[in-house]
Amino acid sequence: MSSGLRKSHCVRCDKERATSKCTGCLQDFCYTHFIQHHQELNKQLEDVYSNYSLFRQALNFQISRTNNELLFRQIDQWEYDSIRLVQQTANECRQILSQHPSNDIHQIDMHLVRLTDQIEAMRHEDDFNEMDINQFKEKLEESKERLGHLVEELDRSSVITVQHTSTPLINKILVTVSSQQPLPSININNNSVWKRHGIMIAGGNGRGSKLNQLAYPRGIYVDDDDRTIYLADHDNHRIVRWRFNAMNGEIVAGGNGPGKALNQLDRPTDVIVDKKNDSLIICDRGNSRVVRWFHRSDRSPQIIIPNIYCSRLTIDDNGSLYVSDGERHEVKRWKTGEAEGTVVAGGNGKGDFPNQLNSPTALFVDQDHSVYVSDHHNNRVMKWVDGALKGMLVAGGHGQGDSRANLDHPQGLVVDRFGNIYIADSWNHRIVRWSYNAKKGVIIVGANGRGDNSDQFQYPVGLSFDQDGSLYVVDQNNNRVQKFTID
Repeated sequence: MSSGLRKSHCVRCDKERATSKCTGCLQDFCYTHFIQHHQELNKQLEDVYSNYSLFRQALNFQISRTNNELLFRQIDQWEYDSIRLVQQTANECRQILSQHPSNDIHQIDMHLVRLTDQIEAMRHEDDFNEMDINQFKEKLEESKERLGHLVEELDRSSVITVQHTSTPLINKILVTVSSQQPLPSININNNSVWKRHGIMIAGGNGRGSKLNQLAYPRGIYVDDDDRTIYLADHDNHRIVRWRFNAMNGEIVAGGNGPGKALNQLDRPTDVIVDKKNDSLIICDRGNSRVVRWFHRSDRSPQIIIPNIYCSRLTIDDNGSLYVSDGERHEVKRWKTGEAEGTVVAGGNGKGDFPNQLNSPTALFVDQDHSVYVSDHHNNRVMKWVDGALKGMLVAGGHGQGDSRANLDHPQGLVVDRFGNIYIADSWNHRIVRWSYNAKKGVIIVGANGRGDNSDQFQYPVGLSFDQDGSLYVVDQNNNRVQKFTID
């Protein structure tokens, strides 16, 4: 970094002293300010290294999404069964699969590993300057831009299937990459920061049953078409709709007192909008059922799933319905037309083993149909890959506590396209984000003690985002919904 000592004016203190010239910026520094300048450069390099780490986490998540091991096993099994008659077709299929954009993501990963090794070597040798740092910054931005294009391409054509067509003696297989109706994409970057203070957009006028009040609200659904929100108003036994910038809500289901009649609800815990069928799907937990309420007044509500102690629900891109059952400690999926449903998480009794859950609450299903579950009393979030017999720990799991490595009775749950998991850490009165493969979470909002100020919560239980990345939090014991915009 230095080119030797000589007498000249220091660029910092403007005193004529023995100075050293920085070979990066070509400025002269006295001894004191030369050391200070080097410390500043070291801080800049640390920042670049930190950004590389964050980017690496996002890249690793995309690699995990493009794991084609199961598809290759299908191809290999077909090849084995058909012996030599199908070897040429198998090779053709592998060639198609190898041209998928996932391979470009692996190339970015290899490039990033080499650059990271270079940074670590420079840090170890303590030999770097501004030009080196700027070069690493440029390469990082190039990699980010390249990954962004690949992620968009994957989102447009993320379903890879092995199709079977009937031919003499054998089934000829083809590897195809087909488009699907994408799930709503949350417009959030890895470095997004939210404003500390929220804006109250629903309730906040004390606990009550008036149209400007809520009573221990639970689940939330944000309609991206017009930013209307739907809330499960638990203790008022109703579903309310709050339009954008409205001062009052509108009752759209229930509101006729607690009861089992079809025009009544009993302590509902969640609601989603089924636009295909122009209806609401509601967790009517007090009645141990899931019901459908149509927007048209001439159609009566329907019981679509009976005898289930439903906590939360969600729907995937195929229209399959997922419901968490707090008494059976499981999550079930109902495909269109199914009566019984299939267990996709838990179902092995109450417990904390990887194949068990303990009072599951909020759910999220990604584009690969993996199910993320807030495992409420186990103070963790689990991910169950489609078809898996046990889950993977992705957040918490270190017992009840308020450190960044802990969760305390998690509830609301959202996962973005980079694999970042946003959690309503209810009993810690905060919203946290866990990056892909992270060992600790990052506090997004809250964690300022239990209270009713605009930067505080009292048991947040639900969360969602709109297309602008604004965060919506159901603040249960404050009987309100807070909105936090990106700073």
